[in-house]
Amino acid sequence: MSISPTLGVCYYPEHWPEEWWDKDAARMAEVGIKYVRIGEFAWSRLEPTPGDLQLDWMIRAMDVLGKHGLKVVVGTPTATPPRWMVDKHPDMLAVDARGQRKGFGSRRHYDFSHLPYREESARITQILADALSDHPALGGWQTDNEYGCHGTTYSYSPAALEGFRKWLADRYGSIEALNQAWGNVFWSMEYNSFDQIDLPNLLVCEPNPIHDLDFRRYSSDQVSAFNKVQYDILKAKRPDLPVIHNFMSRYTEFDHYDLAETLDVASWDSYPIGHLAVSDETEDMKRQYMRQGDPDNAAFHHDLYRTVGHGRWWVMEQQPGPVNWAKFNPDPLPGMARLWAWEAFAHGAEVVSYFRWRQAPFAQEQMHAGLLRPDSEPAPAYGEASQVAEELKLTGLDGPVGKARVALVFDYDSEWAWEVQPQAQGFKHGAHVRDIYAAFRKHGVDIDILSPKTKSFAGYDIVAIPALFAWTEELREAVAAFEGHLLIGPRSGSKTKNFSIPARLGPDLSPNLLDARVMRVDSIPAHVSVTVKGGGSTRLWREKVETRGEVVMEDNEGVPVLISQGKLFYLTASGDRALMQRIADYLIAEADLPILSLPAGVRARSRGGFRIYVNYSASGATLSPAADESGYVIGGTEVPAAGVTVAKLAKAG
Repeated sequence: MSISPTLGVCYYPEHWPEEWWDKDAARMAEVGIKYVRIGEFAWSRLEPTPGDLQLDWMIRAMDVLGKHGLKVVVGTPTATPPRWMVDKHPDMLAVDARGQRKGFGSRRHYDFSHLPYREESARITQILADALSDHPALGGWQTDNEYGCHGTTYSYSPAALEGFRKWLADRYGSIEALNQAWGNVFWSMEYNSFDQIDLPNLLVCEPNPIHDLDFRRYSSDQVSAFNKVQYDILKAKRPDLPVIHNFMSRYTEFDHYDLAETLDVASWDSYPIGHLAVSDETEDMKRQYMRQGDPDNAAFHHDLYRTVGHGRWWVMEQQPGPVNWAKFNPDPLPGMARLWAWEAFAHGAEVVSYFRWRQAPFAQEQMHAGLLRPDSEPAPAYGEASQVAEELKLTGLDGPVGKARVALVFDYDSEWAWEVQPQAQGFKHGAHVRDIYAAFRKHGVDIDILSPKTKSFAGYDIVAIPALFAWTEELREAVAAFEGHLLIGPRSGSKTKNFSIPARLGPDLSPNLLDARVMRVDSIPAHVSVTVKGGGSTRLWREKVETRGEVVMEDNEGVPVLISQGKLFYLTASGDRALMQRIADYLIAEADLPILSLPAGVRARSRGGFRIYVNYSASGATLSPAADESGYVIGGTEVPAAGVTVAKLAKAG
């Protein structure tokens, strides 16, 4: 059951004198905070030595928080096993691709394939469930913290090798079937038994692409299996409480859809400025939005995790000020902590939880801002959070977001495949999805993200499937039955699930759907582009296609770029932002989709009878009121930099 939009905060009572707790809790309640996450890094205080359980302090902290009307989300502490655990299981540490074992002294120092550590994680989870499940302040659980962060999904350890071999045997059944599926006749790579198969690292040159891809699939399954152990324990104890995990931005080393089969709510950690700083976006983009973040990245992840969470999602960690982990960590524009929260609520968030309550004066994250400074005085986001809480009361915003009219398919298998075999350096599935997402979003179009297991596109006007590795049967079924406008490509369906070229050259759709066949591929360096007639350019990837379909767009060399057959469109190349905008505009016109006229840097999303406008620009903007709006409940047509306007819709949508 979902909850009405509200605020939360991340708190670490073990970091502060106990006599501070009551005042902290009282101030949280005054700000308007309702949920407090604790405990996700506290194992050394919960169990200082093996079997010496010290849970009383956590119970007292929950007592204090509950006294002030706060609900507590307890994190299992498995992301930071204590030193004695490493001494007990020295082989639990992950091994990197160079064969070097990682060490103790930071976090996430464990191997998902290490079964004894998985048992230890189950043990501490059961202890917490038994001790805390009846506490009146308990509002939910968080499993672990940021699975895979710091590149820890993949381990090249003996435990991973043993697990991978068993996984392959289960998947293929016989070594003959694996040799056939992998094409191991090439380079005499054939095996006589599963015990001969090694991990795809420390090789003379690149591994067989399916070997690499299957290892990524195996590693993803280990993360899901690790989560399931904790989920089952927590749900058995309190089936009425949500189990949550906090995912990350642009992190794709495991399949979030699969893992979320054992979650009730998806959450993610939103650090818009930090994420932009470490992204591969252009230097112009980074300069323009240095203090705001990419106007479309957070929104994309809001929509992604709404799908991952089966419609329920939170922001578990919201950036409140400068972070500490990028090369440079700018101070946000005044108002951004408020804007980011409102944008999340516009996309359906139940809770936006700021990280963290008080800035720590010690250890690795001492330069990471909180709602309070280290001296307990308010930081800028303190007042902005309080303002958001009051504005939520004013508007009465509630309910789920409605179904969008545009949808995009995002696929983790495709992310891995094009990392394994980009063919053009920088060719990424996620980049194609985000580019077309941003193009639609600039028109105020609401967008849903779909998984590759989606069986029907019914109800959508436009669906895009960019750079899909291999077709699933579900997607083939959805495509065949879809009556709306469908954009596919580039490179979609160019491989089988076993990473080989299909008999029908991509996009591998039947001729009655799309009469097109890729004859050659032109992979060009990033600094080279080919101009498209009418505007925009292709880059990185071009396909020379034979088709009897209509050529909608072509480049200056006469190569088709966008072809159509009825309402089915195929994009044959990677495009720059200008080309992707042209394509989105064309599809919007073809589908006769209503749009908004938005100033540069302004974005909008509708929820529960409201339309929320946010201004990512560093200067003010003027809105053009839409015909379906009946007035403003927050702000107005003049939206300042980092400003928010909330319009009331004449008819809820």
